[in-house]
Amino acid sequence: MIDLSISILCFAITLVLYYANKRLYRWRRSLLFMPLVFTPVVLVVLLVVTRVSYKDYIGETHWLLWLLGPSTIAFAVPVYENMAIIRRHWISLSAGVVTAITVAVFSSVWLARVLMLPEEIQRSLAVRSITTPFALAAAKQEGGQPDLVALFVVITGVFGMAVGDLLFLRLAVRSALAKGAGLGAASHGAGTAKAYQMGAEEGVVSSLVMMLAGVMTVLIAPLIGRYMW
Repeated sequence: MIDLSISILCFAITLVLYYANKRLYRWRRSLLFMPLVFTPVVLVVLLVVTRVSYKDYIGETHWLLWLLGPSTIAFAVPVYENMAIIRRHWISLSAGVVTAITVAVFSSVWLARVLMLPEEIQRSLAVRSITTPFALAAAKQEGGQPDLVALFVVITGVFGMAVGDLLFLRLAVRSALAKGAGLGAASHGAGTAKAYQMGAEEGVVSSLVMMLAGVMTVLIAPLIGRYMW
């Protein structure tokens, strides 16, 4: 009963901190105060200070993880409403998705091997560039560690969202299609949120690329696991 009470309290604190963090970010738009950065840091500090175990914390907050699936599927709505953009650029988008998956998987595993990281971390890093629900599904087939996968996905998404504008500026990327595809392929959900801030076309393209990359990675995950380890 005590463990259940702690889990429910953690769930409530997580929600309160997140919405408070969103208000703070509207007031002070800084990378440090981004909800995907600041809220997890505060939660970790609270858990360490109060000595609440991860098992107790995740007991009721697992509903938040479950909601990642429906929220990801919801990105399909604006994609459906803008099918004309997809029909016009389907060849470029398809080529971009294949390239993104290939580069993301092989560069992550190669770098992990150069640094002589354990195989478990290599398997977890292989799917870091797709959104969490897809990444967790692919990691199961490859033998990755779910907790590590979730961590790497969040770090990748936040980093891509933070430096995306700077990279586009430095590389003189002006195409809405290119910006959306880049954010969706490299930074999944976080990048797609950023793309929608840029414009409707960027957001739609980012949503599509994010979902296609996730589905394709899950489908080829057995092949990745078979031929890379």
